[in-house]
Amino acid sequence: MGTIVCKSCLSTMEHFEEEKVTVLYSHCGCDTETEIDD
Repeated sequence: MGTIVCKSCLSTMEHFEEEKVTVLYSHCGCDTETEIDD
């Protein structure tokens, strides 16, 4: 089984079936909420 993990907050986003154990890193959009507006 593989796991997709968010690079920003390190939360597990999704699991997928795979022959070997795999961890993929992606972005869930959590970092867009913390942007500082001028």
